[in-house]
Amino acid sequence: MGVPAFFRWLSRKYSSIIVHCVEEKSKECNGVRVPIDTTKPNPNEVEFDNLYLDMNGIIHPCTHPEDKPAPKNEDEMMVAIFEYIDRLFNIVRPRRVLYMAIDGVAPRAKMNQQRSRRFRASKEGVELVEEKQKMREEVIQRGGYLPPEEIKERFDSNCITPGTEFMDNLAKCLRYYVADRLSNDPGWRSLTVILSDASVPGEGEHKIMDYIRRQRAQPNHDPNTHHCLCGADADLIMLGLATHEPNFTIIREEFKPNKPRPCALCGQVGHEIKECQGVAREKQGEHDQFADTIPVSEQEFIFIRLSVLREYLERELTMASLPFPFDFERSVDDWVFMCFFVGNDFLPHLPSLEIREGAIDRLVKIYKDVVHNTGGYITENGFVNLERVELIMQAVGVAEDNIFKKRKEDDENFKRRMKDKKKRMKAEQRPSFMTTGQFAPHALGGRDRPQAVHNARHTAFDMRMQGRDQQNKSAGPSDALDGKGTKRKADDSDSEPEPEDNVRLWEEGWKQRYYKTKFDVDVTDEAFRRKVVKSYVEGLCWVLRYYYQGCASWKWFFPFHYAPFASDFKDIKEMFTEFEKDTQPFKPLEQLMGVFPAASGNFLPETWRTLMSDPDSSIIDFYPDDFAIDLNGKKYAWQGVALLPFVDERRLRAALEGVYPDLSTEEIKRNSLGSDVLFVGKSHPLCDFLQELYSAGSREGTAMPPELCHGIQGTLNLDEDPILPDKPVESPVPLLRDLAQNMAIGIQFKDPHFEVEFVFKAVVLPGAKMPSKVLKPGDWERSSHGPWRPQLGFNPNRQPAHLDQSAFRALGHSMNRGGQYSNAPPPSNYNQGNYHRGNFHQGNYQQGNYRPQHGGHMQPYQTGPRQPPPFNTQAYPRQQYGQHGWNRAMQSQAGAYQQNQQRGPGGGGSYQHQRDGSRGQQQGYNSARSYPLPPPERRWN
Repeated sequence: MGVPAFFRWLSRKYSSIIVHCVEEKSKECNGVRVPIDTTKPNPNEVEFDNLYLDMNGIIHPCTHPEDKPAPKNEDEMMVAIFEYIDRLFNIVRPRRVLYMAIDGVAPRAKMNQQRSRRFRASKEGVELVEEKQKMREEVIQRGGYLPPEEIKERFDSNCITPGTEFMDNLAKCLRYYVADRLSNDPGWRSLTVILSDASVPGEGEHKIMDYIRRQRAQPNHDPNTHHCLCGADADLIMLGLATHEPNFTIIREEFKPNKPRPCALCGQVGHEIKECQGVAREKQGEHDQFADTIPVSEQEFIFIRLSVLREYLERELTMASLPFPFDFERSVDDWVFMCFFVGNDFLPHLPSLEIREGAIDRLVKIYKDVVHNTGGYITENGFVNLERVELIMQAVGVAEDNIFKKRKEDDENFKRRMKDKKKRMKAEQRPSFMTTGQFAPHALGGRDRPQAVHNARHTAFDMRMQGRDQQNKSAGPSDALDGKGTKRKADDSDSEPEPEDNVRLWEEGWKQRYYKTKFDVDVTDEAFRRKVVKSYVEGLCWVLRYYYQGCASWKWFFPFHYAPFASDFKDIKEMFTEFEKDTQPFKPLEQLMGVFPAASGNFLPETWRTLMSDPDSSIIDFYPDDFAIDLNGKKYAWQGVALLPFVDERRLRAALEGVYPDLSTEEIKRNSLGSDVLFVGKSHPLCDFLQELYSAGSREGTAMPPELCHGIQGTLNLDEDPILPDKPVESPVPLLRDLAQNMAIGIQFKDPHFEVEFVFKAVVLPGAKMPSKVLKPGDWERSSHGPWRPQLGFNPNRQPAHLDQSAFRALGHSMNRGGQYSNAPPPSNYNQGNYHRGNFHQGNYQQGNYRPQHGGHMQPYQTGPRQPPPFNTQAYPRQQYGQHGWNRAMQSQAGAYQQNQQRGPGGGGSYQHQRDGSRGQQQGYNSARSYPLPPPERRWN
């Protein structure tokens, strides 16, 4: 979703929705890696039923990672994808369904954004090659050193698009991967796996939502199913809320800003290509053995608990004294709808609404003020009440002028702070005074000529005067004198050149300039303005319908690059009626022609790619070699608007009619639309039923028996190239072995069918049990700038690992620090008195419920809060160890402790120990100790 700052804003405002994943790590034994047993309880202390993978969020970081070396070939990419899925499976451990969805052909409204991304990627790739060549020549001319340029084919990420050979091969590899795991991994054997590859039309996350919606409408659906969706897009949060499922969690990679990236020229970390000086690389390791490795930390994952977000929203959206009954579920739908105004993948955001400026908070405040006058909620089951939306838009429009002025004021303040910061950093980096003459520093062997002799007193005087001038500069105006005594010009600064902004929204006449600059029309052209507003209103209705009911039209798209103002939303009640019925998606190769630039034409058939580059082609204007990027008030090019021509569907289809006969059999297959494939293992209850279908050879669709598969319903059809039990599966990846003993079976699967007029209800299903409340009163007042401690797993009472004072003393005795007592265990006297032993409690340890504090170990699944029971010193008598070795160690302890007491405070390593009341209080440690005083312990009272 096109809201880069949405998750950052959400996680800061509602911090308790984030939970850090506890992940069990595999171990090695005699050089052999032991696989993780995923049949055991989830270490996060929650059990998930269904895991859904938005595969494009996995494919991209595995094929062209940003923080580590890229895979050398396509086979390594596939293995990296398999390992990524394995890691997610280990964290989540689903018990019923694993749904893997790859982006198929998208609706036309999404294709415009895909087209912009792919044209940008191609343009940036060409510019990077040119910049690298230019910088390489400059660095070499300055005498710098650069490693020899590698001749390596650049991976074009545009191939991750439906219809390419790469995506076809990926589908084959995933079929092999599923069959292998169902046959060999015990954690998979009871699972139902559904693979929706790129041949199935629809975006990955929306195919998942369509599956959930249709299963919820079945009578056999379990309303307490616990869903977990993997993906990094912000719109997954909206989609999860739109399901109204009480148990919905999102897992995603934890975002860590400012990750070091290697320079594209020299490969070293710490600078960008523009700052490369060609300095020789430092030796990595004693023998330079780490020369080709980039130090990276393993990516961690976090959970986003939508049940907790619903708690936050319930408190924030609850309104009293309404003229109609308050319905929290309806208010959540309205909140989701209002978030569309700040940006999404299908519509540009309104100019006056920026999420970084608190736009969502402003919309919620206006919504709560206006809803009393609307007579009801603004949405219902994905349908919009435009008359009520107009009241909110008019309230935003009244504040537009002040919003633009405030934005300019904040921007100027930020620039001023950054400028002052650069000055301070620059002053700290260079010396305040550089001596000259015989006092000037020189390189070794650099005094080959006599230097002028300066008076030492004069040099000292100049140094003092220079220091005074530096103080005056830091406190004085910006036009102070420079080092040469001349007045510095006002524009002589380190600030970067600002892009020209001809609209100037903060000045009077901003609406006139906006429409003239962006649309090339006069603001008095009321008909054109209403045309833009009408298209935007249609877009709002289309997006909400897409989120709650599915794709309303595969053909609709917003035909402008810019959005109207909120104040332009007048008389919009009659602007939208209904979308065109029975529209069909593009075919995969047709979509490639609609989103690819000419530079990526190698993924298309030869005669098709000619249409992109032939000057006489009837659609050559769809593929410009260069295009403008309007920064639209932003600073960076990636934030701007790519001014590309929109593709005319009728012209495109007419041009393709002449080249369709040139397709080969393989290309015709890649250009066809496919179906989902369902896999189960041989031990699954559904397996025998599927084998009977293949034995009967029925070519008609068969209803899936819900009692055999956790209530899942749909239609089954025989697969053309099936995976069957006891038949070998050939590996499409040479690095991996063939599957000789296959125990999986696959069959085509279609979601339950509903009529076009059917409306999926956006409600909590009957029988659903709402999860226990998580938020405490202190969570409401907690500031986003206050202290924050990450939570590990779903148990809020999980105690963090810590060492108390006795543990520090034991550590000091057992560490090899030299001296008489370095290897002796702690004295037996430490076990007396009121010292605390961390988390070794009688109830947890003796009953087998002791849970290690580190996330990498398995922990028994328990529910409910746990308070640590009191420690019982009699529960662990020394006699239970009962070995002579332990007795000898105890005797040596006692003797060493007595010697230490007799030696007194003057001896090395001695200490004095006193007790104050019921707590042990240390009065002093000898300064000869090589370790610091242990910190005060933190424990439950």
